[in-house]
Amino acid sequence: MIVSMTIYIAAVLLANYTATWFIPMPLFGLVSVGTLIFGITFTQRDRVHRYGRKPVYVMIFLAALGMVAESVFLGVPWRIISASFIAIVLSETADTEVYHRLLHLTWFQRVTRSNIVSIPLDSLLFNLIAFAGVFAPIKLAAIIFGEVVVKFVTGSIAAWVRSEPDEPLLATDH
Repeated sequence: MIVSMTIYIAAVLLANYTATWFIPMPLFGLVSVGTLIFGITFTQRDRVHRYGRKPVYVMIFLAALGMVAESVFLGVPWRIISASFIAIVLSETADTEVYHRLLHLTWFQRVTRSNIVSIPLDSLLFNLIAFAGVFAPIKLAAIIFGEVVVKFVTGSIAAWVRSEPDEPLLATDH
């Protein structure tokens, strides 16, 4: 659990730090370097689910504290921190609640189905808050689309490469 929580928090902070660094991607324009990193967080969070909801919410809270420190000490713009905080709280909560309703499914099915809800929600919220007025609407739409695709791919690879055994979760989570 600690390893997954640490990877999650580190990925959130690194993604925020690199959120304004864009690279061109074929077919859909620009993708933030942070997006390439952030896709990992969805699967890491799902790994922590096996210990219940409370550790997931503690992990999200610790990431939020890290984001504030990141802004203060590393100069990450507050618009990025605010966008990330709002997007994480809402999308991670949605993911957590969907995931826990799917405990009867296999690990990969739980991860994939909960990500179908959380990844687009996260991408929409983050980009609209962080970059509205910074990019033209068409470019912003292309960035959001690109982020959804990249997050699904990186999250799916992380889930597939290190699949979890389908052992029962804690009895208190059913």
